[in-house]
Amino acid sequence: MKKKSLYIISFLSIFIFAACQNNDFMKIDNTPPSPPTGLTVVNGDNQVNISWNYNHERDVAGYNIYYAYSYNGKYTLLGSTTNNYYSDYGASNGTTFYYAVTAYDYNGNESDLSYDNVSATPRPEGFNVSIFDYRKYPSTSGFSFTTFSVVPYNDISSDFFFENYNGSFYVDVWNDSDIQDMGPTNDIYDIPYAPTSGWSPTKDEVASVGHTYVIWTWDNHYAKIRIKNITSTRIVFDWAFQTVKGNVELKTKVVPLVRNSLNSNSLNRH
Repeated sequence: MKKKSLYIISFLSIFIFAACQNNDFMKIDNTPPSPPTGLTVVNGDNQVNISWNYNHERDVAGYNIYYAYSYNGKYTLLGSTTNNYYSDYGASNGTTFYYAVTAYDYNGNESDLSYDNVSATPRPEGFNVSIFDYRKYPSTSGFSFTTFSVVPYNDISSDFFFENYNGSFYVDVWNDSDIQDMGPTNDIYDIPYAPTSGWSPTKDEVASVGHTYVIWTWDNHYAKIRIKNITSTRIVFDWAFQTVKGNVELKTKVVPLVRNSLNSNSLNRH
């Protein structure tokens, strides 16, 4: 019995000695990851696409995405992902949403909310719409952002129309509206917001394939169209329209800002 007891004592001594040599043994991880950085948003039609940088910590298990109706308001959990992007498919057009992201590790530690001040106001959009030369086809030559539909060029709701003037192509607006050619773009999302100056004094712009045009409507809304195809009788375009009056966000821009560091579990920035 003494010999057996000696073996047990020796084994325990070795075990305790080894544990003492390993500082990580029985160490509890209470350290949360750092808040995610580089948060960006792209507003779409009843949706917002959110992305951010991956965290550098090796024990990060995933990310939680939150939204609020003001930067310093109460943040509600939207969803979780192991990727560095997420789509909010429940974002209503015409409502401004603020987003924040946290990182969490395998021990359940969650970071503070991301510090970027990002918001998005989803707006309707459409693709591959055709309107025709107003001289030949007046009833299908205009487009109304209010009704999202093709209308006669001289309809009271028409915001712009297409013109073939002796072989030269133009996008025209009425005297109570403005238009500006923003130049070549890759897609309808390339222009983030409406300009503050540079509107065409002639109320028209030369129509060019691949160019995006911003339109400031008579009732103080902003919209953009991108021409995809032109023939002698029609143009084909994509469009986006900001339903919030006076809001210049056609695709949301990101404004870096340091917010108060509060734990995301509180879901409040006051």
